[in-house]
Amino acid sequence: MASELELPFVEDHQLTEMMRLRVQSLQQKGQKRQDGERLLLPYEAVYRLDFSEQDLAFCRWNVTLKGTGRLSITGISQLWTPDLTNLMTRQLLEPTGQFWRTAGDPEDEPFKCLKADIQEFGERIAELAKVRKVMYFLFAFKEGSEKSNISCSLVFKPNSA
Repeated sequence: MASELELPFVEDHQLTEMMRLRVQSLQQKGQKRQDGERLLLPYEAVYRLDFSEQDLAFCRWNVTLKGTGRLSITGISQLWTPDLTNLMTRQLLEPTGQFWRTAGDPEDEPFKCLKADIQEFGERIAELAKVRKVMYFLFAFKEGSEKSNISCSLVFKPNSA
């Protein structure tokens, strides 16, 4: 039986900061975003997933969400280049991963999610892994969720085993 491979999402601080500076620069100059450009919102950060293997079958999401709040994960089809070209809306993948816990939910109760969407999203990520060594994602922390209260990884099964 093939062993499982767990890949953690890791925040890309440099890319997140660069995207924040783009927003700040536009605001300071009184300019508008490019047509179709997707600017980073204050509650968003860029995360990456590095594929040590590329021939993978999606197994499951491994998400820990402490407290209440919502985490939205959007995949980005763009391969970031050294000039870090601007993120365009058309480069955002569907579906998104939505995970949440509302006030009153017992702490030991699993978070809620849109199961069909996260299954499809995980399978798309496995497909993209075949042609990528790294993939980028927008993590949106909403409704009281915070980076420090969330851990997120994907579990795959290598097809080569």
